[in-house]
Amino acid sequence: MKVSYFEDTDTLYIEFSSRDIAESRDLDENTILDVDADGNVCAITFEHASRRTDVSHLTVEGIAA
Repeated sequence: MKVSYFEDTDTLYIEFSSRDIAESRDLDENTILDVDADGNVCAITFEHASRRTDVSHLTVEGIAA
């Protein structure tokens, strides 16, 4: 998983998989979900991220391998 924040556009991009994106679905005006050909979620994009969350503070909790 890869998390990227683009300050110049105030966009938060969370990539779950590097599979080819087959479709991008608008969840709302500022949230886009990218899925592969099988419907699996590959990534999610949050526009106006700093207004929606504290992008300066990222917490990663333990995940079982």
